[in-house]
Amino acid sequence: MLVKTYCAAVTGLEATVVKVEVSTSRGVMFHLSGLADTAVKESHDRIKAAMENNGFKFPVADITVNMAPADIRKEGSGYDLPIAIGILAAAGKVESSMLDKYMLIGELSLDGHLHAVRGALPIAIRARAEHFKGLIVPKDNVREAGVVNNLEVYGMDTIMDVIAFLNGNNKQEPQNLDTRKIFFERQYDFELDFSDVRGQESVRRALEVAAAGGHNLIMIGPPGSGKSMMAKRLPSILPPLSLSESLETTQIHSVAGKLGSDTALISQRPFRSPHHTISPVALVGGGNSAQPGEISLAHNGVLFLDELPEFNRSVLEVMRQPLEDRRITISRARYVVEYPSSFMFVASMNPCPCGYYGDPTHSCVCTPGQISHYMNKISGPLLDRIDIHCELAAVPFADLAKMSPGEPSEKIRERVIKARQIQEARYKDFKGIHCNAQMTERMLHQFAEPDASSLEKLRLAMERLQLSARAYSRILKVARTIADLEGSDGILGHHIAETIGYRNLDRGDWAERRF
Repeated sequence: MLVKTYCAAVTGLEATVVKVEVSTSRGVMFHLSGLADTAVKESHDRIKAAMENNGFKFPVADITVNMAPADIRKEGSGYDLPIAIGILAAAGKVESSMLDKYMLIGELSLDGHLHAVRGALPIAIRARAEHFKGLIVPKDNVREAGVVNNLEVYGMDTIMDVIAFLNGNNKQEPQNLDTRKIFFERQYDFELDFSDVRGQESVRRALEVAAAGGHNLIMIGPPGSGKSMMAKRLPSILPPLSLSESLETTQIHSVAGKLGSDTALISQRPFRSPHHTISPVALVGGGNSAQPGEISLAHNGVLFLDELPEFNRSVLEVMRQPLEDRRITISRARYVVEYPSSFMFVASMNPCPCGYYGDPTHSCVCTPGQISHYMNKISGPLLDRIDIHCELAAVPFADLAKMSPGEPSEKIRERVIKARQIQEARYKDFKGIHCNAQMTERMLHQFAEPDASSLEKLRLAMERLQLSARAYSRILKVARTIADLEGSDGILGHHIAETIGYRNLDRGDWAERRF
């Protein structure tokens, strides 16, 4: 007897429908074909144990399972359920008339319970696109898949629930989620707020400018000056995610298996802060199954690298192309996977190995050579992609002792959103350009050209402060953002002056001078 069930294979953010064909004949062998990996091949043992522990005898027959298309690699344990249902249907234990209407995914435990799998959201999107009536998933994946409209999504606890449903004995209702309500009710529910920050007004201003224009930023200061504290509060002043951005971000986390069972949509911009021991593959993505890395998990959000010089140089260098292209391409012999990676890159570092170079309250014990070697761990090409450099000093006791809170994130976010709205309107005719940080060189001449006096001020600053040529376009982009925060149509002299203060690491004498 021949029976067909349907599931999906996820490659990158795309899902491909997989037809599971189960044929039985006289014999005692089990055959599995269709370019399956080890986890799929091991499904035979899990399926057999799950059947026997739920009162079903594994068929004594020659069973052939084919997973088409055969040229796409099948990875993971999500194929357990469709294979098991196919075998039971071929044995006459499951009604087969419903199998072409539903897509099935799920990992089987030995007692028949269903465990969550990766990629339920892109699979649900594909099921709707292929006009399936519904999707049957483990209970822990039901909220994730349930955000897809016009598709019946059923969350099941055990294989017995699935069997009863397909046989018409279980009239379970599909998951019904109010996607927009879920999305909007959690957008502004932040645990961290800028009102907790005392002092550091100049750095708070730099973070506001960075958030308003989507600029990359690096903070340099001694230990305890508040670098990590302020970086963690950056998402609270960023513009809220749009529904399309949220769906794309949720897909990435779904593929990576990072969504919790109670999560339907990611409502806030991601904040990823990997440890400095991270490998290049973990950062950019890859591995045997080409999973998304930290830069893709930070898509539409913030990637924060604390203690930047402590990261392996090879790890930092692989970020250069994603920072420029805002996408990462992972190539393998049989396939190529592309993940989006449009994020704000925020980094922090000490000014020297001991951390106290230039600090008036502590003595630095590092030699000039050690300081130079420490700074040289960050390459020029990577530094070229960071728009704002800001220096921090230790917070004075008078600021720490203030009882009144600082400006809350809500007020800062209002100004940032207004500046972003100006940029959205300005770049509405340019595909893929949403903020000032994404401007091309040609767009700089169209939208960020300073007047004659401002241009002369920029020329003098570049000569006197020994600013590098790579700082020119960065200064214009940041100046355009400062002008947008003020609601100014043109770039004025004080916009240029403030921006020049954000290019400290471009100064030729930085390593030799005191703060």
